[in-house]
Amino acid sequence: MAAIYNTYFYQPLLDLFHFIFNNLAFHDLGLAIVLLTVLVRLILFPLFYRGIKDQLLVKKIQPKIKEIQSKYKNDKAEQSKALMALYKEHKFNPFSGFFVLIVQLPILIALFQIFGKGLDSGGIDNFLFLGFFDLRSPYLFLTLATAILQYFQMKTLSIAHQEKASEPADVMHSVGKTMVFVSPIITFMILANLPSALAVYWMVSTIFSIGQQQLVKKRLMA
Repeated sequence: MAAIYNTYFYQPLLDLFHFIFNNLAFHDLGLAIVLLTVLVRLILFPLFYRGIKDQLLVKKIQPKIKEIQSKYKNDKAEQSKALMALYKEHKFNPFSGFFVLIVQLPILIALFQIFGKGLDSGGIDNFLFLGFFDLRSPYLFLTLATAILQYFQMKTLSIAHQEKASEPADVMHSVGKTMVFVSPIITFMILANLPSALAVYWMVSTIFSIGQQQLVKKRLMA
C-alpha cells in the first residue's frame, strides 16, 4: 500500500513541485507552493464541485427530509423508502461525500508531507517567500490568517438551515454551528509549530475553496 501511495501520489506530486519551483516560480518557494496548490485544486475541481453541490442540496431539501422523518417516525422501512425517492428525485447520493473524501485524501496527505517534510529534498535551494519569509519556520501571523480564513470558509459552507427560535436545533444545525468555530481553532493548533509552507498551502487552498463555493452556489441558484 505504501509503495502504491509513493509511486502514484507522493513522488509525482513532489516531482511536479520541483518542476514548478525550478521553471515557473523563479526559485521562490512560496510562489511554487501557491502555483502547485492552485493547479491541484483546478484538477480536483470536479470533486469539490460535487461535494459543495451535495452540501447545498442537503440544505435545500432539509425541510422535506424532516417532514418525511416526522411523517414516518414509527415506520423506518417506509421512511427509508421515502428518503431514497427524495434523493433520487433531486439526484443526490448520500454517500457521495464519503467517496469524494476518499479520492482526495491521498493527494492531500501527499501535499501535506511535501510542504511539511519534503522541503529539504533535492532541487530546493531557496526556502524564502518573496525574499523575506523562511517557510521552514512557523510564523504566527500566517497561522492566524489561515485560521481566520478557515472560519469564513466554514461560515459560508455551513449547511445548517434557518429555523424559528421556538424550534429545537437539529443535529446538523448544531454540528454546523460548532464546526464554524472549532475548525479554525484546530487549524491554528495544527499549524502553530509547523513549517509556514503548510500555512501558505492551507491558506491558498482555503481561499480557493471559498471562491469555488461561491461559484458553485451561484451556478446552482441560477
